[in-house]
Parts: sequence; C-alpha cells; structure tokens
Amino acid sequence: MKYYDESAEDALRELQSSREGLSASEAAARLEKNGKNRLKEVKKTSLLRRFFAQLADPMILMLIAAAVISAITAAHSGEGYADVIIILTVVLINAVLGVYQENKAEHAIEALQTMSAATSRVLRGGHVRPVRSEELVTGDVILLEAGDAVPADGRLIEASSLQVEEAALTGESVPVQKLITALNLAAPGQEITLGDRANMVYMGSTVAYGRGTAVITATGMDTEMGKIANILETAESGQTPLQKRLSQLSKILTYLVTGICAFIFVVGILEAGKVTGTILLDRFMIAVSLAVAAIPEGLVAVVTIVLSIGVTNMSRNNAIIRKLTAVETLGCAQIICSDKTGTLTQNRMTVVEHYGGDEKLLGSAMALCSDAELGEDGQAQGEPTEAALVSYAKTLGLLKPALKREFPRVGEAPFDSMRKMMSTVHRTADGYVQYTKGAPDEILRRCTSYLEGGVERHLSEERRRAILEANGRMADKALRVLMAARRRYASLPADMSPAALEQNLCFIGLAGMIDPVRPEVKAAIQECREAGIRPIMITGDHVATAKAIASELGILTEGGVALEGSMISDMSDEVFDQVFRDVSVYARVQPEHKVRIVKAWRKAGCVTAMTGDGVNDAPSLKSADIGVGMGITGTDVTKNVADMVLADDNFATIVHAVAEGRRIYDNIRKAIQFLLSSNMSEVLSIFIATLLGFVILKPVHLLWINLITDCFPALALGVEKAEADIMRRPPREAQAGIFSGGMGFDIAYQGLLVTALTLLAYFLGHSMEHGVSPVGGGSPDGMTMAFLTMSMAEIFHSFNMRSQRGSLLTLKTSNNALLLAGGLSLLLTTAVIYIPFLNAAFGFTSISPLEYVIALGLAFSMIPLVEIVKAVQRRI
Repeated sequence: MKYYDESAEDALRELQSSREGLSASEAAARLEKNGKNRLKEVKKTSLLRRFFAQLADPMILMLIAAAVISAITAAHSGEGYADVIIILTVVLINAVLGVYQENKAEHAIEALQTMSAATSRVLRGGHVRPVRSEELVTGDVILLEAGDAVPADGRLIEASSLQVEEAALTGESVPVQKLITALNLAAPGQEITLGDRANMVYMGSTVAYGRGTAVITATGMDTEMGKIANILETAESGQTPLQKRLSQLSKILTYLVTGICAFIFVVGILEAGKVTGTILLDRFMIAVSLAVAAIPEGLVAVVTIVLSIGVTNMSRNNAIIRKLTAVETLGCAQIICSDKTGTLTQNRMTVVEHYGGDEKLLGSAMALCSDAELGEDGQAQGEPTEAALVSYAKTLGLLKPALKREFPRVGEAPFDSMRKMMSTVHRTADGYVQYTKGAPDEILRRCTSYLEGGVERHLSEERRRAILEANGRMADKALRVLMAARRRYASLPADMSPAALEQNLCFIGLAGMIDPVRPEVKAAIQECREAGIRPIMITGDHVATAKAIASELGILTEGGVALEGSMISDMSDEVFDQVFRDVSVYARVQPEHKVRIVKAWRKAGCVTAMTGDGVNDAPSLKSADIGVGMGITGTDVTKNVADMVLADDNFATIVHAVAEGRRIYDNIRKAIQFLLSSNMSEVLSIFIATLLGFVILKPVHLLWINLITDCFPALALGVEKAEADIMRRPPREAQAGIFSGGMGFDIAYQGLLVTALTLLAYFLGHSMEHGVSPVGGGSPDGMTMAFLTMSMAEIFHSFNMRSQRGSLLTLKTSNNALLLAGGLSLLLTTAVIYIPFLNAAFGFTSISPLEYVIALGLAFSMIPLVEIVKAVQRRI
C-alpha cells in the first residue's frame, strides 16, 4: 500500500488500528501470524563446505592432479614424497586463505539487524509502554523523539517540528522535515521516491529533532531495510577479471597437458612395437614427466602471495582489502560510480557564503537562535544545519558558550514546519533582543527594516528585491539558505507566542550552506580521467545539489546529463540501455536504482567500481565488480559487503589503489609469462628428448625447477615497481585474454630459446663425457648440464621479465628482491649438483668447472637474445 497517498485516518483504518494503538491481545495475534520484526538471517555455509568450494577452483584441481601424478611417480621410482607434500601444502594454504576472506553477506545482514532500536515506546490500548522492537507489528502506534532509532516503517499521524536523519538509507545529507498531510493529492497513485516521502519514517533512520507519532506499516523483511537485506542476499558477486583469466588459463593448460601426454604415450607404445606391462608403465612415466613439466605448480602460490603483498602495501595507504582478487580488479576499473554524501563530500553542512552588512552580527544571531552546542572537542554538536551555523560563528571568533553567557536566552518560539522559522529572546546590557532564523521567503515577509552600518533603515521594495536576488543566486548554486532577523525590546515581552514575536523584524543577513566537497577529490577525479576511468555520481540528494557538486568536481561537464530516480523507474530496460552511457549524475535514487545502474555498466562490458557509506549503498556495492566502503562514516553493513574499505574515507585513496592494482596486475602477468615460458621449455625439452630416445630430465628435476628455482624469481617480479606511464594508460579491456598484448608470442619464442639452450647443454655435456651422440643412451653429465642451464636460463630470463617491451639496460629502477632471488636460486641449484647426498638423490654428477661455466654461459645468453627480440619488437 502507498500509505503516503492516504490521510493519517485512512492509514489507521487500512491497518485496522486507532490513535490509541492496538490491544495487547490483537498485537499478540498479529505477532503470531506475521512473525517478529527482524531481518531474515542469512543461511550460513559450514566451514567444511567453504573449504571444499575452494578446492573446486580449476587451478587448485590442476595442483591436486599434479600431486596425484607425483605420488604415482614416487611410488614407482622409490623416491621420496617431498614434492607431493610441497604441492598439497600449497593447496592447503590457498584454501585456508580463501575461506578466511569469504562470506561477507551474512555479516552484512547481521550488521543490518543491529541498526534497529532494541526497545520502543508503544501505545497499547491507549497506554504508553516499552516494547521490544522485534515484537512490533503492523498497526502498532509508536512514539518518537529526538535521538530515537526508528524501529520499523511507519506512517506519521502526529509531528511536531519532526526532522529525521535518513542519510544511511537515502543519501540525503541533511535531516528531512516531516509532515502528516497526504502526498500526491493532485495525482494519487503516482510513485514518490523514498527521500520525498515526507509523511513516512523508515527502519534504520534516526530522529534528529522534534517528536512524532507513527503507525507501523511494515515490519521485518517487508520494510525498506528488509528489501535492501533481500537484495544483498540475492545479489550476484560474479568472478573477477583475474579469476576469469586464471580459469581460462587452467582450461588451456588442461587441454594441452592431456593432449601432449596422450600423444607421447601412444607414440611410445607404437615405437615399442609391442604392449607389455613394463612398456606401458615406462611410457606412462614419460607421460607423467610431461604432465609435471606442463603444470606450473607454483603459479597459484605466486599469484596469492603477490596479491597478499599488494594488500599489505595498500593497507599502509589506508585502503583495506577484504578480498584478495579485488586488488587486481581495481587495476582494470573503467567506471567508478560514487555516492555523493560522505564520499565526494564531507557529510558536514558548512556555511560557504553570506549576504548582509554585518557578518559578525549574522554569526551571533545564527548561533544564538539554535539549539546546537560546541562540544568539549570544539566541534559543533546537534542538528546538522544548526551545527553548521554554530561552527560558522566559531570561524568568526564567536564561541557559543561565550555568546550564551553574554546574551542568555529568556524565551523562545520553537521551530515548526508551518512557520518555517524559530525565534529566541535574549537579555542584553540595555534590554532584550529577539533573533529569528528560518526560510528566507517567510522571514522577509515579516521584515519592515534592514540593518546598514549598524543603523536600522526602512526596507524599501528595491532593497527587498536585492535581498531576494541574493537568495536566488545562492539557491542557484544548490546552497541551503537561511535568513536571520532581529527585533529589539526595552523590556521582556509578555507574549512569547510566534504571532506576537515574529513581526516588524529587521533583516540582518543570509547564510548559504552546503555539504562541501572533499578538498582532495577534484584532483583525484582529474587523475581518474587521465587514467581513462569515468567517474559517475549516484546520490539520494536533490538533483540541483547533485549537479552543482558534480560540476564543481568535473564529473558533470558541458552537455552532460543528470537523471532522477523517478525517471529511471519509468524507463524500460530497453530505454535505459540506450541512455545510461550519457548520464554522469543520478539524483534522488533508491537502492534498486543503484543496482540497476551498476548492472547496466557491467552488462556493457565495463569493469565497474561502486563507492558508498550508507546502508542504501550496500546492494550496489555487492553487485559491482568491486565495492568500496568508507571506514569512518561507513555503516557496518557497507563495510561487510565491500571488497575494499577506505580507512580515511578519502576518494583520492581510490586513485592510489587503482595505480597499485595496475602495478600488481602487470606484475602477475610478468610472473605468469615467466612461469609459462619456463614450463613450455620443460615440455619441449622432454618431448624432443623422448622422440630422440633419451632422458634429459626426470620428474623430480622438473618439480625442483617449478617449485624451488622458479618460485623465488616469480615472487620477486611480484614486487617490481610500477612503470612510469602506469596511470596514463587506458584501462585494459575486461574481455582481454591472459595472452593479450603479444604475451602469447613472447611465451612461445622465449620457451623455444630456453629449450634450445637446454638441449645444447645436454649434447655438450654428453659429448664431453662420452664423445658420442646422446641418441639412444643416457648421460649424467648431459643431464646435470641440462638441469643447470635450464634452471639458470630461467633465472636470467626473470630479469628480462621486468618489462615486457622495455630494455633491461634502460630501466631506471632496481629490484633487489630479484637479485636476491637469483642469487638464492643459483646457490640452491649449485648445492643439489655438488653436495653428495643431494646429487645422489637427484641422480646428478659433480660436473667439471669447465662444464659448469659452459652451462652458466648458455643460460646467461638468454638476456642478450631476448634484448635483440625486444629491440625488433619496439622497432615494429
């Protein structure tokens, strides 16, 4: 029902209630029928199920397959199970990290539940009694006063100067003035946006001023807060771009491994000419070697650790990551849909402009004619608009406590929504003075004079027009304008009624206030544009205010479009799909509108981030590719749904996080290219050696290279500093494959180079040992030289990977971690060759110093060879 369309009496009748409330028996019956006034608890997934869900990841399944194959190899060869233990440890660590980062929705619902009041004052049978908020039912009549949390949705039946803070629900930056009259009298049935339903109150909001009485119209999941909870529960998070690319890579590698292994197995059987158990087992073990060579066992661990390092770096810069893959997603963000209140602005009303001849008097009048006070910390406390006026006076050197001592209040006519003003009377040294503040049109109508040079002069029509024009100029800037006036008395007025006080006033001045933009945001918006990221404002505030803020920040440029929520509601999906790309500002939106906007951009193929702090932002944060919550002003609901939380609520922190995300993704690609080119060289080396009839490397050698030698340089590439132009590039396309940008070709030729060098090392080692061709036989020297060359060629190649196209000789930054990794890998590789019990375990021989130098020389040649190819690529 649209209770805002109905009168208070009709709403009570519709809900079968009265101004005295329900009887205790009727309330109990309704509670039994409709259930408690609480949000539905999300179904919790067990820890065990979450753990096994992590194991279903394609890359993890490949690691498990590698562990099984390695176990079979160990059982056949009699070698140890160290490699199996290493792989399963990697799997376990990844699964535990995944479970730890997961399951935000249930925390979000729990946080929503804490936002409603624990108890409420309810009229039951005409008597006021405290009732647990979860036991409220539709038809209950509740009493509200300043400071109360609204426990359920309700239709107001009484309101006295009632103002309700709805920022968390609607995005409105100032408390909403409430009334009891029916809305839509001219057009009954027409939809009114949540922020404009002035005769309704909603669960999750707070009474900022005044008092009121409301009849409950919805409880639990039927409330507007319940609808948000339902959206949170049903919203789909989707895979991040990195997850999609790794899944794609897993499929490619799976098909590749399966195909090569099957081919080698069949070719081996055909070469043997007969099928026996021994031959089958031997050919199977060769196929296993290829499988071990093709699977990059260290890739999942490298990606996880690189992302974890990125998370640590970002937390130092006030960006707290709640989901590892969100780090990478930030790097390809193309759209940032930002809430206005508290994100782009300070969520603190501030006087930014004034009009009148005596600013000091204006500040004194505004501060004295308000109920806000200065706290012990020097900050104004109270209703946001009045707090802004007290803060304004403070900037003029006028402190409210001192003003109160000098001009004590002796009478008042409180604010109400009909008069749109309030008046206070104060004792002065020579009598009494009355200050009145409120809506400019209403106060000016009661003014007969104005203040100029400390003298009260007659208010002519010309001066009246000038004041109205000044008011108009401020309103055009989306400022909220209040007027102050005064009236002097020789003795204390006997009649303190509004009608007696508020006449024959003297105009003092106007104060224009707004929730100002954060000072650092404008530069951050500009940096976003330079990085090819489009910022879009989405707010529950009025369109004029939204357009003014967006224009000031550079979000709304000439020719840009601003759209109101009611217009979105009237649009079909087909129409909205045609217009949303042109819209830079959305105003008066509701939670479902925000979700619709985010989904439209995602459907268009754009990686979309959504920032926000209120409960109303939570569904859209969850629907976005990456949700960004605010750490200081943000609600617990938003923080629990967000992928990233800004500890300083600073929009500029997002820009730094985007740069870090781009750097991390670049580095992950470098690590993937490095690892895959290494694995390709292993596969090709085994494949060619098998066709030629000799064993170049054993499965345990390949596992050593994959898990020990390669992992350290890959991790070091993960901490490589950002390239100079990282924030001047356009965002990468979300659909771009893992091998885009020439990476597939680079992996292929680099893998072939390492293969050629490894085979050459084997041939040289065999020749130096036996002086004969290696075909048909084996060679400890050749195998050892091949192992050393392949291991160190990959180490030297890791230095090439510091830039995909840039020359290693022209890089202006250093990577000490990579130098350390290279040295450590050389040390470990040398150890397994020369330490007796290790080389015996690996089947190596202690090669001569000449053979060692030759193998290292072949490995080092990877650097000049790749430099030559890069030079050709840059020229092309």
